[in-house]
Amino acid sequence: MNKATSINTVERSTVKKTMKRILPFILILYVVAFLDRVNLGYAALEMNADLALTAEAFGLLSGLFFISYFIFEVPSNLILHKVGARLWIARIMITWGIVVVLTGFIQSATHLYILRFLLGAAEAGFVPGIILYLTYWFRARERGKATALFFVALPLSALIGAPLSTWIMDTVTWGGLAGWRWMFILEGIPAVLLGIVVLFYLTDRPVNAKWLTEQEKTWLEDELVRERKLSAKLNKSSHLGMLKESKVWKLALFNIAGFVAVNALSYWMPTIIKSLSSSETTNMQIGWLAMIPSIIAIPSILFTGWNADRTGRHKLHLGACVSIAMIGFIGCAYSSSVPLMVLMLSITSAGLYGISGTFYAYITFFFSESTAPAGIALVSTLSSLGGFMGPMLMGIFDFKQAMFIIAGCLLVSLVTLFTLRLAKNDQKDLVDTGAVEIPN
Repeated sequence: MNKATSINTVERSTVKKTMKRILPFILILYVVAFLDRVNLGYAALEMNADLALTAEAFGLLSGLFFISYFIFEVPSNLILHKVGARLWIARIMITWGIVVVLTGFIQSATHLYILRFLLGAAEAGFVPGIILYLTYWFRARERGKATALFFVALPLSALIGAPLSTWIMDTVTWGGLAGWRWMFILEGIPAVLLGIVVLFYLTDRPVNAKWLTEQEKTWLEDELVRERKLSAKLNKSSHLGMLKESKVWKLALFNIAGFVAVNALSYWMPTIIKSLSSSETTNMQIGWLAMIPSIIAIPSILFTGWNADRTGRHKLHLGACVSIAMIGFIGCAYSSSVPLMVLMLSITSAGLYGISGTFYAYITFFFSESTAPAGIALVSTLSSLGGFMGPMLMGIFDFKQAMFIIAGCLLVSLVTLFTLRLAKNDQKDLVDTGAVEIPN
């Protein structure tokens, strides 16, 4: 066996092992995380009446999560980089699980306001922390696939959560507690248990991986070090200096619209479907209907991430997905029946969720190893303001107006995307790493 063949064999085995070891596990973590974040939308089918919540109050409650998320996200990611992913991801999961369980025992709207704020603080840093963690294990050429698989958790959590949450609400009333309360309790417990598992399963860096051979560790570390040196040469900003970088603000502005759109739908989809359904429609039936857009979203997010990596044309894929989502939202505004609304929501979901994995792979090209913890978290933090705005828009404006406003946000996002450019020298070097095929 010659040297080149030997290296190729090590490369294939190392990439395969890291993909199999890391990606399914973090996918499960995010499924639980996102379900615990958006199950408020299913609870609203009964909870709003029990707590006398208006549409405006529910919109504020849905968005309040993102205020504390905004405040604590950058500090959380910096701590993760310092203490290691294993300890910090475990801490995040255990604390958010406890908060979700406590939500099942609230007695007033005030209690819910407090716990939603605490949930955002507890979960802050999870997504940018995982994105940062992926840069410790995957080269630029594999990050699109890795992040795409991670973000499959968004539609997958809806696919699982829609029937599960509504089934719990309709059937579980142990001890005289309402079904929506048991939904929070039963769906919060897995986060606590998985947080404990993280302590024993997650590996901080390749050098600590007992499941890789010494040859595989050496090859992976050498590859990642080479990319980090290149990235450090291309991206010289300090943490504070990044606040002056137009790329940070452009990346955040692009992603804000995605947060507006995804969270508007995630929290309000059950209510939207219910408003068009007959009075005899059960929570469980609404849950089944809410699954359909998620089914469409899963192949969309996987194909977009895979094809962006294959072609190196991340920006083109992002632009196409934003355009599809815009069409879907405009279609939703004119939908007056359940079948048509579900169809338009499916088109919207295909576009929106296709953005997620590709975008978070794309932004890693703009930061070095030293600036990535703060840079990725800063972009995600600024983007989270969209998470606050989305549910609020749905509570303040009527449905048709809200759909057009969100479509307008996506148009701004599309324009912003095409102002983002890597310098020509940066493009050349990234082509050499296999991250891009042509100028992006």
